[in-house]
Amino acid sequence: MKDSNFLKEHNARHIWHPMAHPADSQANPPDIIVEGEGVHVTDVDGNRLIDAVGGLWNVNLGYSCQPVKDAITAQLDRLPYYSIFRGTTNDNVIELGEMLRDFFAEDGLTRAFYTSGGSDSVEVALRLARQYHKVRGEGGRVKYLSLKKGYHGTHTLAASVNGNANFRTQYEPLMPGCFHIPAPYTYRNPFNETDPAKLAQLCLAALEDEIAFQGAETIAAFIMEPILGAGGVIPPHESFMPGVREICDRHGILLIADEVITAFGRSGDWTGSRHWGVKPDLMTTAKAITNGYFPFGAVMIADTVAEVFEQDRSGRGSIGSGYTYSGHPVGAAAAIACLRETERLNVKDNAAARGTQLFDGLSRLMDKHEIVGDIRGGHGVMAALELVSDRGAKTPIDKKTIGAVHRATFEAGVMVRVSGPNIILSPPLILSEAEADAIIDALDAGLGSVA
Repeated sequence: MKDSNFLKEHNARHIWHPMAHPADSQANPPDIIVEGEGVHVTDVDGNRLIDAVGGLWNVNLGYSCQPVKDAITAQLDRLPYYSIFRGTTNDNVIELGEMLRDFFAEDGLTRAFYTSGGSDSVEVALRLARQYHKVRGEGGRVKYLSLKKGYHGTHTLAASVNGNANFRTQYEPLMPGCFHIPAPYTYRNPFNETDPAKLAQLCLAALEDEIAFQGAETIAAFIMEPILGAGGVIPPHESFMPGVREICDRHGILLIADEVITAFGRSGDWTGSRHWGVKPDLMTTAKAITNGYFPFGAVMIADTVAEVFEQDRSGRGSIGSGYTYSGHPVGAAAAIACLRETERLNVKDNAAARGTQLFDGLSRLMDKHEIVGDIRGGHGVMAALELVSDRGAKTPIDKKTIGAVHRATFEAGVMVRVSGPNIILSPPLILSEAEADAIIDALDAGLGSVA
């Protein structure tokens, strides 16, 4: 590794960072992370921090998961790459397919289509939804519905169903045929409704209205996160996702659960869909499938959808999607080891316990700090604080102030993520009780620094 002087001198000079303005990255160089151990990361200056970001929602098992590292090393020695395009495969993807079938059996999902990551998984799921209807003879079903505030990646079709203008405005026009309904976001919604159950029903009514307006016969799928993640950690009322499922069933619309974040235990259940008692038609996964150690993903497919493709004799069921790295043998080896370790540690239970602990801690912070306008969480290890300059008016905090909170929290020993006016927490699922308390203490110091 180059020395710290070299790294600091060249930081952000010759690369552009995702989700950042190039000029801002040059004016305010990113923190340089050089080591990871357990739930901690260390920067180039030797500062050791609890990683309350969990990499990017994906390092569920922390940075010291030796079984996954060993699997990657061994596979690189045995077969570093081969394609699984038509005519060839590898042993790992076959074994992983059986493991995924068993893991997602309770969700009614029995087939896997491998991808390189979350945006890929979303793109494939949306394409398969259109193809499903074409194979069935309903080729007019080409539109998609989704939630405002939802996040589904940055490929063009995925960005088109995104519900956040930050990922849309500078890239428009996007794909036609994508329409959005209000999210069940109690703090800010067009109905001015703060009761979660009532808001869920209003959003479901809006979904019914949009289906009637567009025509059910034109709609391929509704895509949603069981708990909205990047949009600010927005858990819906328990009636919402089951209500979406019922409406989709009634109108012949496929339900795609985007579980790139929530699959593999983060919600306190093995999947976010299972958390709400719903069986989707398609599920997108990635991130924690390899603990972030290798780019890999999978679209999981229900029997009812799979049968339409597998029983097709017209040729329309032939899959015209895939990536060079779909079913990468190293990624599949990592996923096998990761899934075994995820189940062995039963991380969903710790995620539920630590999630409750963190949410209780955030409640205390809200009582103490007027700058905290809203807190969200309580469903596994995903939580958020929304900061305001005026709690009564719900005025979003300015970028400079939330930046100061972020830096003071960093200096108190914890890395958090800032997204707009939100501070988002998504630490590894192996987080200890003491480490969860340390996150709350550091946030207390961060919020207090701007009082």
